[in-house]
Amino acid sequence: MSFLEKIIGPISRNKEENKIMPEQKETSKNNLGSLSAQAGETEGQLSIDVFQTPSDIVIKSTIAGVKPENLDIAITNDMVTIRGRRESDESLEKDDYFYQECYWGPFSRSIILPADVQTEKSLATLKNGVLTIKLPKSEKIKTKKIEIKHHEE
Repeated sequence: MSFLEKIIGPISRNKEENKIMPEQKETSKNNLGSLSAQAGETEGQLSIDVFQTPSDIVIKSTIAGVKPENLDIAITNDMVTIRGRRESDESLEKDDYFYQECYWGPFSRSIILPADVQTEKSLATLKNGVLTIKLPKSEKIKTKKIEIKHHEE
C-alpha cells in the first residue's frame, strides 16, 4: 500500500470495490445510530486534505450544511474516522431535478495517520462549512545510550 493510499484510503477503479459491505454498514449503524446509513441507503465519502505542521497533523474537510451535533469524530493513535449526516430541507422527487450533484444522507471517512498523535489533546472546529481537526503529534521516542559501569571484585 502506498503512502497516499494510507492517508486517503484504497484507490480502485472498480466501483464495486468502493462500496461499503453490509457487515460494515451494520457495525456503523450499531455504533452511531441515526448518523449511519439505514437499510438500502448508500453512504457518501468525504473529500479531505491531510497535511502537517511542525507540531500537528491537520485534517480539513468541507462539510457545508452539517450541524456539529450531526458529526461524530473517533480518534485513535493512528486513525481518525469522521461520520455524519447531511439532511436536505427539500423533499423533491428525482424527476424534478435537472442536476443533483450535492450528496444528502450519511457519510463517513477513515484516515490512517502518517504519525502517532496525542488523542487527548486533539481539537476539532467547524467554521464556514469547513471542518478542521488538529492532532498534536506524539513526541518521537529518542534512543538514549547508557554507559556501562564495570565493577571489579
